[in-house]
Amino acid sequence: MSETYKRSEMTSHGATSPGVQRDSTFKIAIVDESPVRAAILEDGLREAGFNQVERIAETRNLLARVYALDPDVILIDLENPSRDVLEQMFQISRTVKRPIAMFVDHSDSASIRAAVDAGVSAYIVGGLRKERVSHILDLCISRFNAFARLQAELDSAKGALEDRKVIDRAKGVLMKAKQLSEEEAYGLLRKTAMNENKKIVEIAQSVLTAAELFK
Repeated sequence: MSETYKRSEMTSHGATSPGVQRDSTFKIAIVDESPVRAAILEDGLREAGFNQVERIAETRNLLARVYALDPDVILIDLENPSRDVLEQMFQISRTVKRPIAMFVDHSDSASIRAAVDAGVSAYIVGGLRKERVSHILDLCISRFNAFARLQAELDSAKGALEDRKVIDRAKGVLMKAKQLSEEEAYGLLRKTAMNENKKIVEIAQSVLTAAELFK
C-alpha cells in the first residue's frame, strides 16, 4: 500500500494544486455494520463526485479486508462503540497508513486522546450527516498530509543525527590511527567518498567496521 497522498498535496492518484482537488478515482472504504448509516456516507460521497465507494459490512478479519480492498481513504462509522471495538479500530489506524475518519455518536476525552494517538485523522462525534461528509473527507486528508510531512521531517532529522554520529566516530578512529586533525580526518572521508562515488556516511561506516575487525 502506498503512503503518499495528495488532495491539497496528494500524489496517490493525481491532484496537484494549492487548494482541495476532487478526484473521482479515489477508492474510499466505508466500515459500517449498519446499512442505514452507511447509506448516509455513501450518498454524501457520491453527491460529492466520488464513485469508487466500497462498504465493509463486517468487522471480523477487518484488517485483512482493508488490505484486500486497498482503499485511499477509510471512513469508519461506529455509532455507539464499546472500548474493545474502539481499540480494534484504533489498531487499524496504527497499522494501515491511510487517511481515516471515524464517526461515533458518543465519546469521552479518553477515547478522543486514544484516537489521536492511534493516528485517526478526523474523529467526529455526533456528526453523521450527508452534507458534512465531503468537508470531513477533505479535513481528514489534510490532517493526514500534515502529519505525514511532520513525520517525514522528524525521520529525516533523526537520520541526519545518526549519520553525524557515525561520521564523528569514524573521524575519531582516523585521527587516532593516522595522527590526523579533525579537519584532515573529515577531508579523507570526503575524498574517499568522492572517489568511490559513495556517501560519506557509507565510508564512515566502513571505517568503523574495519576498526572493529582489528580490535
